Amino acid sequence: MAEFDLVIKDGTVVTAADTVRCDVGIRSGRIVSLGESLEGSSAQIIDASGMFVLPGGIDAHCHLEQESPNGLRHADDFYSGSRSAAGGGTTTIIPFANQKRGASLRAIVNDYHEKAKKAVIDYAFHLIICAPDEQTIGQELPSLIRDGYTSFKVFMSYDALRLGDRQILELLALAKLEGALVMVHAENHDCITWLTERLRTLGQTDPRFHAVAHSMVGEREATHRAIALAEVAEAPILIVHVSGKEAMEEIQRAQMRGVPVLAETCPQYLFLTDNDLDRSGFEGAKFVCSPPPRTKVDQSSLWRGLSNGVFQIFSSDHAPYRFDDPNGKMKHGRSATFEHIPNGVPGLETRLPLLFSSGVQEGRISINQFVALTSTNPAKIYGLYPRKGTIAVGVDADIAIWDPSRQVTINHGMLHDNMDYTPYEGTVVNGWPVLTISRGEVVCRDGDVTTDRGRGRFLPCDLPQISGRANQPKSDPNKFPLAN
Repeated sequence: MAEFDLVIKDGTVVTAADTVRCDVGIRSGRIVSLGESLEGSSAQIIDASGMFVLPGGIDAHCHLEQESPNGLRHADDFYSGSRSAAGGGTTTIIPFANQKRGASLRAIVNDYHEKAKKAVIDYAFHLIICAPDEQTIGQELPSLIRDGYTSFKVFMSYDALRLGDRQILELLALAKLEGALVMVHAENHDCITWLTERLRTLGQTDPRFHAVAHSMVGEREATHRAIALAEVAEAPILIVHVSGKEAMEEIQRAQMRGVPVLAETCPQYLFLTDNDLDRSGFEGAKFVCSPPPRTKVDQSSLWRGLSNGVFQIFSSDHAPYRFDDPNGKMKHGRSATFEHIPNGVPGLETRLPLLFSSGVQEGRISINQFVALTSTNPAKIYGLYPRKGTIAVGVDADIAIWDPSRQVTINHGMLHDNMDYTPYEGTVVNGWPVLTISRGEVVCRDGDVTTDRGRGRFLPCDLPQISGRANQPKSDPNKFPLAN
């Protein structure tokens, strides 16, 4: 019997804290040895000379096979979505089981498990709570938290999903009691609807006006209010998909006061702007998402936030609606007003290469920060660490081997999703994951996904590893014990 099933030799191993050149020995899906010149017999040897050996990415915010309130279904199911993730160096995904009004939350989760059986990499679930009734809060949600669904998302906008402040407070109180984490989509609903009505009256309905209706002011106000509600309930929160400077500054001010607020941003806010929504014809619809991309000034601020620790997570918010499709962006045709264009952009496969190229290669963040933002911190925050999110003896052998010298021009034809476009078409990136390993098995090699549907496993989540709960002194400098 071979001592190792697989040895990765002579690579530069990077974690959120350390960078060291060593070999990685893998057996039975786990890392069993780190050292120099591992000489035990091995069934397979991978030469990683000149390469970075990183923990596989964790995309902690993506949408797969999820039905919207108006009946649209995302273009990617768990098979195409997880293949796309693996193609981009991601080995774990955390999509959302979306509660439906009048339906059992437990039944929704069970149904989502059936859909997920097609996945090629491992996965956990967040929940979306839109009907926090007595049964949900008193019975189903506490039970699900204890079964490993330890994070849930609430919306402050969208008619079919939004919750009032009182409802959010009730959920924050429950999260505090159970040790779970509330994720918040922070936009001011009344601002959006009022601006939309005024723009419609003026005939200003092209895709570019989506960014006007979903204003930075509305996002800033909702972010401030979400933080205030968390302070009242004395519970931690995570603000998802922060799009710009003003919302980020609200988060930063709260963090400086010692409030346990975490934050996430996404590729569309670093690599797209509101000018993309103003492309000719109906092309701007490809870039409609909420919150929308902002300005170059906002991009610069977000990069600073990634560097200085305001943001703990960098996720894709992959929300795939095909462009030239009546079940996607074309649901209401090319003359659709911005308010009727399905919200969302794809990004599962391009998330890591974009950040590696413009972040690490251009000196905005260190490679250790890259690992923290895209793997280690999500694993800690969502209760998967140390099984996932690092390279260490005893953990799952989830690894991405990166060639920092490989230059790639992104085009949709090279990607593995079920979309018909990428918003990053033509973008040149420096550095690409050339090998993706999930639990010791090579699942993607040089752009070729080599595994079958159904090998992914569900990951029950432990309670989030977040200190800074209600009883922690606000002056405690260790309120966020996460790698930056």
